[in-house]
Amino acid sequence: MLILENEQATLDVGRKLGALLRAGDKIALRGTLGAGKTTLARGILQGLDYDGEVPSPTFAIVQPYEPPETRIPVAHVDLYRIDDPEEIPELGLEDALVDGAMIVEWPDRMPDSFWTDALNIELEITGEGNRRLTWTAGDAWNKRWPLT
Repeated sequence: MLILENEQATLDVGRKLGALLRAGDKIALRGTLGAGKTTLARGILQGLDYDGEVPSPTFAIVQPYEPPETRIPVAHVDLYRIDDPEEIPELGLEDALVDGAMIVEWPDRMPDSFWTDALNIELEITGEGNRRLTWTAGDAWNKRWPLT
């Protein structure tokens, strides 16, 4: 568990995580609205050398980032507006993992089996206004997570 005291702390953890990201990695970001999922995704993209604006992909659903703007290709995905799981294959998410990574907000819209080897992060707003970050990590994350 990590306690993130402010937005900067969330971005800092994201940057460290982004520096570890490699092709085939999946990161599932869970938490209520306003818990900091998009902020953490911004930090991850910064850790991949992206220095542009990172909007929430709520309306686009999939926002791709490609080299040379990032170290590896990455898809930032927000499944909040997906009501029917049968719509998900149309997004081509499996293709994103061939040579890139994926950061997904609202991953509960996909089958749990998709996330078994992923880094599953839960962000919670605490009573002090901080964020509590907890996780489960699949085998693909051995020796890379948790951050030291």
